[in-house]
Amino acid sequence: MRSAVGAVAAIAVLLGISAMAAGASGTDRAERPSTESSSLSSAEAVVLGVVEGVTEYLPVSSTGHLLITERLMGIGTSGDADKNAADSYTIAIQIGAIVAVLGIYRRRFVTMIDGVLGRSDEGRSVLMSLLAAFVPAAIIGQIFGDAIKDRLLSPWPVAAAWLVGGVGILIFVGLQSRLTTSITSLAQITRVTLIIGVAQTVAMWPGVSRSLVTIIAALLMGVAMDVAVEFSFLLGFITLSAATVYDLAKHGNEILDQFGVATPLLGIVVAGVAAFASVKFMISWLSQRGLALFGWYRIAAGIAAGVMILAGTI
Repeated sequence: MRSAVGAVAAIAVLLGISAMAAGASGTDRAERPSTESSSLSSAEAVVLGVVEGVTEYLPVSSTGHLLITERLMGIGTSGDADKNAADSYTIAIQIGAIVAVLGIYRRRFVTMIDGVLGRSDEGRSVLMSLLAAFVPAAIIGQIFGDAIKDRLLSPWPVAAAWLVGGVGILIFVGLQSRLTTSITSLAQITRVTLIIGVAQTVAMWPGVSRSLVTIIAALLMGVAMDVAVEFSFLLGFITLSAATVYDLAKHGNEILDQFGVATPLLGIVVAGVAAFASVKFMISWLSQRGLALFGWYRIAAGIAAGVMILAGTI
């Protein structure tokens, strides 16, 4: 039953993305002068915002979904400058998802600020754990980030990652009952943070999913599901913030030159609203039903993406 639901969900989502992309790009670009073919329409910004917001914190890879969506809409196909701007926009649009997590976990962030000010030992401990977990991704990203973007940010690596990740989830679910839980609060997570941080570097391969590898790594280390999810989302806040600031500093002008200001901002706002709803759903779903559905979804998504690649759709 779960396999059927996952497969149907994956196909429905990808077909929905395809339909939205076709509608967004077809209508607006047809009405646009050819000299402005690289600009971003409001409809396209909304579609990308929804895709980013919904998928950023689900274990399905927002990068993969955004890449497929952009290919379907023809964004980033008007030359190197347009491609660089499109690639950077998929990072910049994460601002909405970042703000969503800030709002949901605002009390936790206040506690961490109190920790910096010396008013909360727990807040300081959690912040130090998050920073320690962030370090591996920061180092690997600085060294290999451009190479990864140039060589792996394409449909086939994403489809492969979806498939492998889906199978990996199902294997993990089958073994999960054998795991023991020994870490039941963020204050206790310090001793496994580096392992979670190293696991996060695997998600630099497009399509893997940062939330997937960090949550599973935490669970394997004996972290309770609710604690693993919260730590993953908080770590995502730091990682996404750093990546966004870095990429905007490097390619911000290209985004403005190609896409302007208003439509990217629209996409960011939509992404924030969608991410808020997605995070709320994720917290509730994982605490009650686990990861299995996402495994079946990823397998179906990988197959669907492969079919679209072979058909020349993307």
